[in-house]
Amino acid sequence: MSQELRAVEWTGTGLALIDQTALPHRTVTVDVHDVDTLVDAIQRLVVRGAPAIGAAGAYGVAIALMEGEREGWTADEIRKAVARVREARPTAVNLMVCVDRVMTRFDEGLDAVLAEAAAVQHEDVEANRAMGAFGADWLLERVGTDRPLRILTHCNTGALATAGWGTALGVIRELHARGHLEVVYADETRPLLQGSRLTAWELVQEGIPHFVQADGAAAGTILRGEVDAAIVGADRIAANGDTANKVGTVGVALACADAGIPFLVAAPTTTVDLSTPDGAAIHIELRGEDEVLEWAGVRTAPAESRGHNPAFDVTPGRLVTGLVTERGVLEVSTGELPGDRLR
Repeated sequence: MSQELRAVEWTGTGLALIDQTALPHRTVTVDVHDVDTLVDAIQRLVVRGAPAIGAAGAYGVAIALMEGEREGWTADEIRKAVARVREARPTAVNLMVCVDRVMTRFDEGLDAVLAEAAAVQHEDVEANRAMGAFGADWLLERVGTDRPLRILTHCNTGALATAGWGTALGVIRELHARGHLEVVYADETRPLLQGSRLTAWELVQEGIPHFVQADGAAAGTILRGEVDAAIVGADRIAANGDTANKVGTVGVALACADAGIPFLVAAPTTTVDLSTPDGAAIHIELRGEDEVLEWAGVRTAPAESRGHNPAFDVTPGRLVTGLVTERGVLEVSTGELPGDRLR
């Protein structure tokens, strides 16, 4: 089922987005025909995952053009609307890269913009499939094939988070298809339980055995020797290999380093931002305090408490065993840096 899943789909008159806030209990779509709705969908995590946001942003240029024609906007007003889409989530670099790419055809009109957005979407699917093969090959060579592997993952990196197939989850799917996967440990993941709601849902569709665990359990699971490798995605990768991903990722990387097992980051080259020298230069989005001070709308912390709610953290490149892209695997911790190899 997830092989055909499209979190972002152009209908001919607008975007149909799978509402990821409703999964796993309901599968519904949000129809997008204007910039306000698209920006809201990106910020509320209706659509999420750096590659999926990038695809939505690419089509967002067409949404702005069509809305501008309906409303009689000037070209400058349309560009300002596109800028709102581009800036809807600041950490995920794919959004900016994909919007900027499509904007190179802005002056050619709607058909050219749609063609470029479709190319963005198609290329992401192909990149994900290549990533899956490269990552599986690397793991089987380094960890071995004497028994199926036990893999830990954090957040959601499957078809829901991309234009199709998946990044880190794409590697997991490839291992499963080859008969080399025993079980997946899926961290539940803050802030909206992306692991327990979304990753687990995709694993069910694939018939992949898995456990959902609390984020705080991940390090212990790794140190007890119950995991052979961890694979995660990324929202932005700096030139030195420092990687921003969903908050909680750096703890997984530290545990892998202590246990001496691989920590892999799987992401397309559009997630690599060579203009960002290191993790200190990555803007970390802070989400609303209520997400950590309340549960289901009920206050759980004292009224006087403040909430610190970063959506992402940064894993230093020295902890990244390998960076899997559609071009192959860079062994970042040994000095193969994106800034040197992906220019």
